Amino acid sequence: MKDKRILYVSSEVVPYLAENEVSLMSYDVPKMINDQGGQIRIFMPRYGNINERRHQLHEVIRLSGMNLVVNDLDMPLIIKVASIPKERIQVYFIDNDEYFKRKATFADEEGVLYPDNDERAIFFAKGVVETVKKLNWVPDIIHVHGWLAAMLPIYMKHYYKNEALFSETKIVTSVYGQSFDENLDLEMINKVKFDGVPHESVADLETPNYENILKASILHSDAVIIASENVSPSLTKFIESSGKPFLPFATKDAFAEAYTNFYKSMGL
Repeated sequence: MKDKRILYVSSEVVPYLAENEVSLMSYDVPKMINDQGGQIRIFMPRYGNINERRHQLHEVIRLSGMNLVVNDLDMPLIIKVASIPKERIQVYFIDNDEYFKRKATFADEEGVLYPDNDERAIFFAKGVVETVKKLNWVPDIIHVHGWLAAMLPIYMKHYYKNEALFSETKIVTSVYGQSFDENLDLEMINKVKFDGVPHESVADLETPNYENILKASILHSDAVIIASENVSPSLTKFIESSGKPFLPFATKDAFAEAYTNFYKSMGL
């Protein structure tokens, strides 16, 4: 994997957030590729519960300052960066006061999902792509982790389909066990269609629950990794019947070889 470029886009990454399946794999997989001599970047949202002082986040002025349109509203994009200690891994943080200042990730203290999680996901996807364009860094693979990052494959295949920078880039989506039971805003599909995405491409978002959001993401990915033992049978069946190359679940002690071989099978 030496010198191969892989962009990791995740809703959660340790050490910036608590340990769970998504945040741990979003650290372990990039570290593995970094150790093999690959070139990596990690992007995640800058939630308000991330301690900026402790983790030494700082704003990158040359990357910040543009506005992204979400549902016909201009939303300022702020980019911050930090390095994971001892690993020489840079992490870029997508920030916006309206979407990410609150002191939690996806839900309030009562466990109720934030009503604008759909817009946060759209903003995150656009923010990642616009920042990578400014960096002029061409990834061989974009590897997506976590449902808040699930809009990225959709936007890459439609909104950014004519970007020459990504003409050879492959998209891999890791699928994890279900993390919420409710629907996101029922207007989500219209907000995505506002950006020129055809209805038939995201029909699953008519009911924007966890599984349907992942289905839409899978349909726009080039390959899929089943990253959890707890993926529902229905979602597993969807992946198996999608026609996409997929990697079955690999245990902690076996994932390194499995993921490396899977990347290589995509032409790396």
